[in-house]
Amino acid sequence: MLALIKREIHSFFASPIGYLVIALFLVFNGLFLWVFSSSFNILDAGFADLSAFFQLAPWVLLFLIPAVTMRAFSDEKKMGTLELLRTKPISLQSIVLAKYFAAVALIFGALIPTLLYVLTISSLGSVVGNFDLGSTIGSYVGLLCLVCSYAAIGTFSSTLSSNQIVAFIIAILICFALYYGFEGLTSLINVDFSIESLGMKAHFDSTTRGIIDTRDTIYFLSIAAFFLAATVFKLRKES
Repeated sequence: MLALIKREIHSFFASPIGYLVIALFLVFNGLFLWVFSSSFNILDAGFADLSAFFQLAPWVLLFLIPAVTMRAFSDEKKMGTLELLRTKPISLQSIVLAKYFAAVALIFGALIPTLLYVLTISSLGSVVGNFDLGSTIGSYVGLLCLVCSYAAIGTFSSTLSSNQIVAFIIAILICFALYYGFEGLTSLINVDFSIESLGMKAHFDSTTRGIIDTRDTIYFLSIAAFFLAATVFKLRKES
């Protein structure tokens, strides 16, 4: 499986996709956080805090991760290479996990340069190093969990169509529904507030308070496991 993961990662960087995804993520966040005058601009906020980044990043990733995963199986189905891949001495579960982990590794790589934001925030405070480190660490943990969930959803969506654009749109819709849908439903109609806790946003917001709750981690990992299992089931049903 490790060889297949390396193959998938190499395929990202053999084409402009890998470089483009990392560049778009960093440029988009960089412009809104440091250049454009908006509610996300850290310099305009007047205090050393990365909360704006953690509010913006989930929405940017909601579009970028489906762009990474849309070709995972839709491309294989279109080219007719999935059957060839399955003839190799590797299980279907390993194939799915390899493509999934390759996508997760690419996005994790895009997040690494954002650690420079932490150093910048640390130096911007009236007292150097005076910022909420616990909240920042918790937010990064939540963001990594969110990436794992988004990537699993995107991988599953790529099995639903041989058209990459269709797979991309389906992944965005599912990610949006699970991230914001329950909170939006709560605000639109008079329903029990606990419904909001079913959405990914509520669990992600919980981590941004600096509290790493195992319930939040289990929630995200459960979503990832569910969609990966659904991916294996869908491919097995088609064979």
